[in-house]
Amino acid sequence: MAGYDYDLFVIGGGSGGVRAARVAAALGKRVGIAEEYRYGGTCVIRGCVPKKLFVYASQFAEHFEDAAGYGWTVPPASFDWKTLVANKDREIARLEGLYKKNIQGAGGETFQSRAVLVDRHTVRLEAEGRTVTADQILIATGGRPAAHPSLSGHELCVTSNEMFHLEELPKAIVIEGAGYIAIEFANILHGLGVETTVVYRGMEILSRFDMDLRRGLHEAMEAKGIRILCQTLIEVVSKRSDGQLDVLTNDGKKLVAGQVLLSLGRVPNTENFGLEAAGVKLDKLGAVEVDAYSRTSVNNIWAVGDVTNRVQLTPVAIHEAMCFVETAFKDNPTAPDHDTIATAVFSQPEIGTVGLSEDEAGKRFAELEIYRASFRPMRHTLSGRREKMLMKLVVDAATRKVLGAHILGPDAGEMAQLLAIPIKAGLDKDAFDRTMAVHPTAAEELVTMYKPSYRVKKGERID
Repeated sequence: MAGYDYDLFVIGGGSGGVRAARVAAALGKRVGIAEEYRYGGTCVIRGCVPKKLFVYASQFAEHFEDAAGYGWTVPPASFDWKTLVANKDREIARLEGLYKKNIQGAGGETFQSRAVLVDRHTVRLEAEGRTVTADQILIATGGRPAAHPSLSGHELCVTSNEMFHLEELPKAIVIEGAGYIAIEFANILHGLGVETTVVYRGMEILSRFDMDLRRGLHEAMEAKGIRILCQTLIEVVSKRSDGQLDVLTNDGKKLVAGQVLLSLGRVPNTENFGLEAAGVKLDKLGAVEVDAYSRTSVNNIWAVGDVTNRVQLTPVAIHEAMCFVETAFKDNPTAPDHDTIATAVFSQPEIGTVGLSEDEAGKRFAELEIYRASFRPMRHTLSGRREKMLMKLVVDAATRKVLGAHILGPDAGEMAQLLAIPIKAGLDKDAFDRTMAVHPTAAEELVTMYKPSYRVKKGERID
């Protein structure tokens, strides 16, 4: 390794790349990392973090309404988009600085440059016009919003990247797509007073989530005033003389909006990084192919995070990075564990989920017990809000093992994180039943559902 400039060179300064660089440097390895845009990657700069700040902002309208039932008189409130964006930008800049500082503090060297592979051990730093060499190379270039070049008028639309930097909020928006990014933005924008329409080609929003959550959230969003058009596609987007956009759908509907957001999934960032020149194989979707230990087809080049298109979640990229360091530098081969990953959709109401959905479990297990509770949370009793909460446990009838937990309602994401521990540990329903409830809380329903709501045999519901 002494013959190289670095023991490890990381391409990409997002969550996975930064974690790998920092931890490897802390082990005393000579580490370099290059990021062409901003350190922090999708999550910190144009994803999870600014999105969650926008979620908080969008919830205040309902909080002000609900306060009246609790005796508060709140004067008419007004919202300023530019203030929110400016404050968000300040926080993101602070976090970006911390990411770089932490790498440097551990002994790593940071570069603000696009980095391109020349061969399996050589990286060209475009901004500096020079090359460096490394024994091990990690690809952590993440992903980007999928384009829609076949849509007539796609150049008039925006992606999630641009949503964080709009000069002003539109009066109306049309969102194509119904994955978690689309649904979160729909709720954010509606909460900020934007007339919002979701257009989705599928039968129901949020594919791959439990169907009870999907239907429950759909109904709650429509009750708030968000328009959802399923089994529908946008065919043409055109600009009007007044600057607004006409949106024509495949079933002949004509919508008018100030913005159209295309939220059609994400694709790996693998183009023009020299991967092919170095012999790194890509799959048919353009993702870097890796083995169980995140090693590519070239034995000294590795890849973690969204660029591998395994599970596109920030904590997964970080976990993969930690496993990479164990494998490459600590003589402890460690494969990332992608089973039973908790996740949340920061919609309104919120979704938290971990483990198998009812439909997935029904395909794998002969018989299931389904425990389901739907109720009005206590916080809504005095406010008058009619929104309901849903909690659901999916249990293998033969072993009583809890296979999945699904929540729709306030703080669902927080509950899902805690539920991930017993479900990951493989605890059975009896362990839940033996657990004392915390009262009064919504979460106590998870340990007080003693009788199955229904059973599922060979994929069919039995009441």
